[in-house]
Amino acid sequence: MHPRQLLDRYGIAPKQSLGQNFLYDEGLLARIVAAAELSPADAALEVGPGLGALTRQLARAAGRVVAVELDDRLLPILRYELEPFANVEIVHGDILTFDVGAHFDGPFVVVANVPYYITGAILRRLLEGRPRPKRMVMTVQREVADRLTAKPPRMSLLAVSVQYYGSVRLVGAVKAGAFWPRPEVDSAVVRIDVDEGHLGRGEGEKGGKGEEEMFFRVVRAGFGEKRKQLKNNLRRLGVSDEVIAAALDAASIDGRRRAETLEVGEWEALVAALGNIAK
Repeated sequence: MHPRQLLDRYGIAPKQSLGQNFLYDEGLLARIVAAAELSPADAALEVGPGLGALTRQLARAAGRVVAVELDDRLLPILRYELEPFANVEIVHGDILTFDVGAHFDGPFVVVANVPYYITGAILRRLLEGRPRPKRMVMTVQREVADRLTAKPPRMSLLAVSVQYYGSVRLVGAVKAGAFWPRPEVDSAVVRIDVDEGHLGRGEGEKGGKGEEEMFFRVVRAGFGEKRKQLKNNLRRLGVSDEVIAAALDAASIDGRRRAETLEVGEWEALVAALGNIAK
């Protein structure tokens, strides 16, 4: 059933404030699920199931699906539409405050058509949390997809922050006409494969919370002012020019470069050099 017909039946109108654009092309939904490479052994998290079109396909592919929906008006629709699927758990809640650890005891797979206005916040919440997803397949605004998959010299804070955890690739483009209501921009499906080394890391371990916090502190400083050279932006860390110069030299990075030209590996080398000098 077309989303408009289903919503009319329940006397509901889409909320623009929640970024509600319902993806209803069955062929496209099937391709999204295929890109997630789910098996009956997998547990999946869906962010914003909406009317349940994607959820139904996920339920047939995964062993278990947790669907987190913020809009309580949609819960009766979801419960009715998904009643045949015993492996689906519908949770009324906000993904930005959702307790992942209460629902998953290990790596899981995220598949979602996310509201554009909180895409970055959702990525940070899930990638920085515990446990972490091992894979994410998400429909996002095309501009965001381009930023996530960027390479030097077009890196951004968002690109570095996500690529730090794993590899990102574009699955395919999605035209605005695949949604109702029709958004003003085109979309794209991206897949993020989290590096195995980032799964299950804990406090005090190599690559654990402390190291991650240091990494992002340095990267945020580096991107502080877009037009400034890296060596100048790094002063935001509160260390001397001599320490900055020594760390850049140890990491084989020219301090005159700008943050958008650095690969993730170079940021990691810089963070390690700063840590060694500070000891």
